[in-house]
Amino acid sequence: MHRFAVFVAFATFCLIVAGALVTSNEAGLAVPDWPLSYGSLTPPWVGNIRYEHGHRVVASAVGMLTICLAVWLRRREPRRWVRRLGYAALGSVVVQGILGGITVLFFLPAPVSVAHACLAQAFFCMTVTLALVTGRRWQQPAVKVADPGAPGLGQLAAWAMGAIYLQLILGAALRHKGFGIAPHLAGAAVAAGLVVWAMYRVIGRHSEEPVLMRSAGALGVLLALQLILGVGSYLAREATRDAPQPMPVMVYITVAHVAAGALTLASGLWLTLESRRRLAPASAGREKKVREQVVAA
Repeated sequence: MHRFAVFVAFATFCLIVAGALVTSNEAGLAVPDWPLSYGSLTPPWVGNIRYEHGHRVVASAVGMLTICLAVWLRRREPRRWVRRLGYAALGSVVVQGILGGITVLFFLPAPVSVAHACLAQAFFCMTVTLALVTGRRWQQPAVKVADPGAPGLGQLAAWAMGAIYLQLILGAALRHKGFGIAPHLAGAAVAAGLVVWAMYRVIGRHSEEPVLMRSAGALGVLLALQLILGVGSYLAREATRDAPQPMPVMVYITVAHVAAGALTLASGLWLTLESRRRLAPASAGREKKVREQVVAA
């Protein structure tokens, strides 16, 4: 089940890449009908149709995989909250498909298109969480260590993850021409600052925890890559603004930017979950020690 959950998370990442290819190639209306494509399940794979219909094929496959995972969790997973997360993922992928259809039938309304992109990232986080918590290591009790300082690393990592998700929302609004680039740049500065703060906390106080070091390291590397790709995407778009159609260099960099953003969010989620699983606030540790002393007395 764990390996299947990992595969579903990977398929969801591929779906995000497929969606980015649609947006970057301006292929959202290459197929004007829904749920069929030109009244067929197998339209000709020419021009931008291959991006739009290919996105629908991948989305359908992810939907079927999510159904299988939810059923598997229902039958074999003893933890109620994990089963409920599987149901939530299934509901999200259904809503995601409906939003995708609305974007086509109503000619790409910006609010719906942005909601479609944001729900895709939230669904990806659900599948990543399921891939993590179904592993053997997560089903064994963790030995908690003290997390001195305020805010705690778990809370700080959650703030960083929330800022990254907000930044992805701003990026989606920018791609769908909801507003200019200024809010996106401000969001990038806030997200980067919180990520650096969380990394500093891990390196300074939890360097002996290899899992936390790995998750923080992955988050830092992906953040740096994301910032570089963001600058490259903007420069490529500006350089090809007068082109009659999206140019390959702009498409490739923009798609890579979206993909790196999804992985950065997943890394922030990984650090948050691991922090909350492995660390206990220092105040909680003191309260536990006091209780133990009272019982001993």
